[in-house]
Amino acid sequence: MMDWRPSLLGIAGLATIASPIVAQARIYVSIEQAQQLLFPNQHLRKYPIIVTQDLQEKMRAASSIRYPFVGERIWRGPDGSWLIIDEVVGKHEMITYAVGIAPNGSVKGIEILEYVESYGYEVADSQWRKQFIGKTASNPVKLNQDIHNISGATLSSKHLTDGVKRILVLYELALKKVPQK
Repeated sequence: MMDWRPSLLGIAGLATIASPIVAQARIYVSIEQAQQLLFPNQHLRKYPIIVTQDLQEKMRAASSIRYPFVGERIWRGPDGSWLIIDEVVGKHEMITYAVGIAPNGSVKGIEILEYVESYGYEVADSQWRKQFIGKTASNPVKLNQDIHNISGATLSSKHLTDGVKRILVLYELALKKVPQK
């Protein structure tokens, strides 16, 4: 008969294998910080909108993002610029991001607010995000077409790209027509 004694190393190894992979939420910037980065020295006013089912469907058709857009996280600048906060699924978890829209309807910039996934965080890299600057709803804004993919972050890259397209469609269909005050 063999005498089996557990080893500390063996128990630690089993615990490591059996424990779930825990993603650490990374908060890059707050909403207020995103406002200052994208629109320095501008005072933005909260401008929530009601997103109708028709608008939601048009945004979904243009972007393939199924997660519903929440119209409460929109701000407007005095010059007709917009800051829009949105969320998309990375691979399994949500990515919260901000899109700054210039008065002419082009992307002024993108900021990642929160990223929870264990992988794919390279979408927060400023070089990758710069690809979106100047894009409008009339641009494809498609991964591997006018936006480069990030190896190892393909789903996050695709979903974030689709999310930016959805924001540009929102601007084109609902925000562009809002009169200046």
